[in-house]
Order: sequence, then C-alpha cells, then structure tokens
Amino acid sequence: MAKKKYKGIDLFCGIGGFRLAMEDNNVMCVFSSDNDKFAQKTYQANFGEIPEGDIKKIEAKDIPPFDILAAGFPCQPFSYAGEKQGFNDEIRGTLFFDICRILEYHKPSMVFLENVKGLKSHEKGKTLNIIIEKLEELGYFPHWTILSSLDYGLPQKRERWYCVAFRKDIEFSWPKPIGGHPTLRDIVDLNDDNPSLKLPQFELDRIDYHFSVAKPGDRVKHDNSKYDPHTKKGKYGIYSFQKPDGSLRFHVGDVAKTQIQEAFYSCLDTYAPTIIANRTPKLWDIRRKLSVLEAQRLQGFPDDFKFPVSDAQAYHQLGNSVSVPIIKLIMKEMIRTYDKNK
Repeated sequence: MAKKKYKGIDLFCGIGGFRLAMEDNNVMCVFSSDNDKFAQKTYQANFGEIPEGDIKKIEAKDIPPFDILAAGFPCQPFSYAGEKQGFNDEIRGTLFFDICRILEYHKPSMVFLENVKGLKSHEKGKTLNIIIEKLEELGYFPHWTILSSLDYGLPQKRERWYCVAFRKDIEFSWPKPIGGHPTLRDIVDLNDDNPSLKLPQFELDRIDYHFSVAKPGDRVKHDNSKYDPHTKKGKYGIYSFQKPDGSLRFHVGDVAKTQIQEAFYSCLDTYAPTIIANRTPKLWDIRRKLSVLEAQRLQGFPDDFKFPVSDAQAYHQLGNSVSVPIIKLIMKEMIRTYDKNK
C-alpha cells in the first residue's frame, strides 16, 4: 500500500465525515474519538475500527503523533467566571479545552475545525474571540468563514462555521463555489414508496387545504380551533405560504407575526433546509420525508455507506454530521496551501 502523505486525528468524529475527507486527500487517520456508542457502531462498520471514547479521559501523550487535527466540536457554553485568570479558565470544562491541550502537546502543522453558524454570534461574538485568541496563543494563525453546502454541490442550505489554522502566517483561500443549482430531484428516488416515509394524514390535509384555496402569493389561514386558545397557535392561528422557490412554509400568527415557523416542506425543484439531528426534511409534492439513503446523499455520503443502526439513529447521526463534499474541498485546499508554504 502506498504511504500516506500526512497523518490526521478525527476528534468528535461522529460517523466519519472528516475521515472520508482524509481518505480522499491521502491522509492516514491514526486516532479517532467519540463517546456516542451508536456513532461508534456506524464508524466501525465503515472504517473497521471503533473510535476511542470520552476525549476528556484520554491523555494527549497517548495519542499517536499526527500532522492534522480535525474536529467538528460541540459548541458548549463557555464559562466566563475565571475571566481574569486567562483563557484556560474560560475554556476549562468545555470540549474545546481538550482540543487545546492536544494541540499544545503535539503541535501539529494544521488544524481544521467545524461548528454551527451560530458560533459566530454566540455570546455576542465573545466565544468565537476566545477560540481564535486561544489558537493564536498556541502558536497558530487561524482563518475562518461561514460557507453553505448549497454552494458546493448539495441541495441543502446548511451554513456552517469553518476554521483552518497553520503554524505560520500564510495566505489561505477558501474553495470557490462550484456553481450550478442542485435540487432535491437530484437525490430523491421517486420509486421509493415505503409507507413509513409518508407524511401523517394531518399534515397531508393541511397541505391539500393550502393548494385548494391558495392563489400564487396567497397567505392561507388554517383552522386553529383544535389548538388550546392559550397557546400561540390557538391565539394567533396557523398560516401557510408558498415561497417563490416552491417550498411551503407554515407559521404561527397573522401577517405581522411570521417569525415563528411551525413547519417547512421542500419540493423536488428546490433545496432542503438544514438537516439536523431531530428533523428530517419533508417534501410536499411527493408527500413524504426523505429516506435514510436520500438523507445521506443530502450530506454527501456515498450510497454504500453503512448504517448498522435504526433509521431513527441514522437520521440523527446524519443530522449531526458534516457535509462531506465541502469538507473534502477545504481539506484539499488546506493541504495544498501548507505544501506550497513549507
């Protein structure tokens, strides 16, 4: 077997989105860690090894030497109680602290982090400032941005925070959008009529009612008598509205109170909202939610990726995962930039 160019570690690895990017970029994964037993099971089925458990219990010295640290780390609230004592007190107790202690010990050449878009504004930007300043304190020069999977070949508007960092001050350019407008039609199997995917009758009835009375651009009021009058739904009612891209949105409140979204249905000719752990995209025109296979395509996982877990767990794992194509492209650019500036 040809020798891999670099070695990487995969922290908070989930089901292995970063691992797929490593394999695509000639990086040997020498260590992975995740404490979710179901994610460990899926990771093992696809990569032949079980990730180590709780990273908090793993000493940095017990991790093999590596060149790239990759982590889609959970964004736990940061504590500011010890602010006057410096950064270590501010991040201690968060999982980002474990990334820092591993970086401090191993000093790898490259770091690749991913998180939710909300990290940018969390605690009015203070959390992000702590992360960036801590990376700088550890000797890194970080670059970060917000990118959407929709611009990189997936029919999903999934905006995420990405950060790459090097041990020298070098210029880094984020991958350019690949162009084109992917839609759900590209990934949906129209012959899949599995009854378990069908929308509940209550939802179908609401969708049918909207299209039976709405003209283009109409905001349709639905019967709110079935809701407790003391709830927001009972007090303000439910309205539906078809957006210009074809998706159908249900919200609470009158025209002036449209900020509370109650349900969202995509359609074949548009994209899905972000898939998250407890929400699988639904389509009004095919009257069902996405299958597990379609959900893995939505995240850019190959069709032969195995899920030795329940469908509910598979959806959950995909919702928590990274979008593979964008991770591959960023890692490729990160390595190319590093090689050029050695």
